[in-house]
Amino acid sequence: MIRNNAQGYGWVTIALHWLSALAVFGLFGLGLYMVDLSYYDPWYRQGPYIHKSLGLLLLGATVLRLVWRFANPTPKAPQGQGRMTRVAAKAGHGAIYLLLITLLVSGYLISTADGRAIDVFDWFSVPALITGLSQQEEIAGTLHEYAAWSLMILALGHGLAALKHQLIDRDNTLGRMITPSN
Repeated sequence: MIRNNAQGYGWVTIALHWLSALAVFGLFGLGLYMVDLSYYDPWYRQGPYIHKSLGLLLLGATVLRLVWRFANPTPKAPQGQGRMTRVAAKAGHGAIYLLLITLLVSGYLISTADGRAIDVFDWFSVPALITGLSQQEEIAGTLHEYAAWSLMILALGHGLAALKHQLIDRDNTLGRMITPSN
């Protein structure tokens, strides 16, 4: 099953979810690592290059994911989930998307503040469309850091909630994001 249906998520949604999760956690780890690099460290240039390239690919995947989300039906909540659980899930997903977009756009604004394009793995370049804003790099950098930590905390809560639903409530919430149902 490629597309979502009323019973569950399709392969495209599942793949985008897990690839995004892997990219977000990987980028966060690389970002933490890069903060302490010295000028003479071999990763001083390589780390940011990979971080920016993966970040822009994640931005593209996130846009694709949002388009896919609105073009597909949303599966029904598992039977037995109360109204507050469904409202909390919607709010949590909305906050994750908002933080992810904030994180990716602020990263772009940091990287293009000097007017240079971002080279993505030597495949293509993304031009600097917004430059010259007062303190662009500093403000975007602060926003990027807070959004990254907030996203990590929210993603951890998201994961723990999925485990709680799967292991305690036994409503197959996590299972639906691992394999599609017919």
